[in-house]
Formats: sequence, C-alpha cells, structure tokens
Amino acid sequence: MPSKKALVRRPSPRLAEGLVTHIARERVDHGLAVEQWEAYVEALDAHGWETLEVDPADDCPDSVFVEDTVVVYRNVALITRPGAESRRAETPGVEEAVARLGCSVNWIWEPGTLDGGDVLKIGDTIYVGRGGRTNAAGVQQLRAAFEPLGARVVAVPVSKVLHLKSAVTALPDGTVIGHIPMTDVPSLFPRFLPVPEESGAHVVHLGGAKLLMAASAPKTADLLTDLGHEPVVVDIGEFEKLEGCVTCLSVRLRELYV
Repeated sequence: MPSKKALVRRPSPRLAEGLVTHIARERVDHGLAVEQWEAYVEALDAHGWETLEVDPADDCPDSVFVEDTVVVYRNVALITRPGAESRRAETPGVEEAVARLGCSVNWIWEPGTLDGGDVLKIGDTIYVGRGGRTNAAGVQQLRAAFEPLGARVVAVPVSKVLHLKSAVTALPDGTVIGHIPMTDVPSLFPRFLPVPEESGAHVVHLGGAKLLMAASAPKTADLLTDLGHEPVVVDIGEFEKLEGCVTCLSVRLRELYV
C-alpha cells in the first residue's frame, strides 16, 4: 500500500532571518507565519496525511523548509548537503526522523551539494535542478544512490529561481506545470502546461483530484479547476517572502513499505 506520511517542522523563532536570493527582502511576521504553517499542516491532516513533526531547529532560520534536507525514493532516504552552508545544521533532526520510519539512510558528501527543493519525482523519473544550490557532484551522487533502485535521473538547468520546484511541479498524471518566465527549458519535459502565475507552478498532490496550492495563484486555481482538478488553497504569504512554496514546507513520503 502507498503511504501518506508527511514530515513537517515548526518555524524557527529566527524565521525572519531566512535567506533570500532572487527577490527583495520583506518584513516577515513570525506570528502570522506560525498561523499559516499550522493551517498548512491542518490541510494535510484533513486530506488523510499523517503529519510527523521533526524536532525543531530553532537556531536555523530556514528550517521550516524541511523538504530541502532529504530526498526519499522508495525506502531510501538521501540526506542532503544544502548548498547554503548556513542550512547544513538542519539535517541531523531529519536524519533521525527518517531513520525512525525505517528508511535506509544515505548521505550527500563533500564536495557535493544538493537541496531537496531541486528534486522533482514523477514516477520513476527524477528531475534534479542544477543551479545555485545543487552542484554537479550532488547530481552525480543522487544518481548513484537512486539509479540502482530503478530511477531515471534527468538533470535540468535552473538559473531563474531558487530551486527546480520554485519553477515547476507536476500534476497527478505527470504533466509538468510551470510559469514560463521562471522556467529555463520547458521542452525538457515530455508534457508541459504553462500556468499564468509564478506561485501557480507549485502544487502538492493530496490524493484523488485534490491539489494543495497557494492562495496567491487564483488564476491558476481556476485553470486547474477547469481541467478537472480540485484546488485546496492555503495562504503561505509569509513563507513566499522567503522564496518558500507549498512543496518545501513538507516531505511527502508516498512509497514507504507499510
């Protein structure tokens, strides 16, 4: 049976100090961010996901973006080595969490860097963004970890946004969606659907026709509704100020042996 577990991590008190690279810094309201995070977790819970809180990392401003710390394929968890050195202290707590779930644990080693936000899995195809946070050695190590398990790893350039999944995600049928101005080479994906808003490129498949997405993309929500999907909208505006999106606030574990 497929699993429906999701790792989440409570926002650090230092959230407002989080890194920004492609956008101007804005003031972050920590109290509002916590409320938005709790609503995000509630949305997962309400749609049948078992949310598991990773131990907080209060000294790590970006630790709420838990997806960047691990990539899971089948029952193998690959602990990342984030491209931003300041984020590397986030990984030990996540390593403990996936080990408790029975995952086989591997690691990205120096000189490799890899952020989980650069990894988009569609069936057994794993797209990995080669950009500011993930380097060539990181791509090679991800390939070495997962190709023996049956994965096909495809590297794609990322230069316009922070992570690959800042530019594109996938619908349940495998169609990749993205906002054209933020996507380096849309033609690398066999099926690509342009969406009208940058944040509309970010969806999490909750099950069935339901897609978790940000409130900041109403035109995309209308488009996806017209195509037969059911958007579940959450406000994550405080995290968007830190280049966050609905994908990076959780690690969805769909393939654990249960």
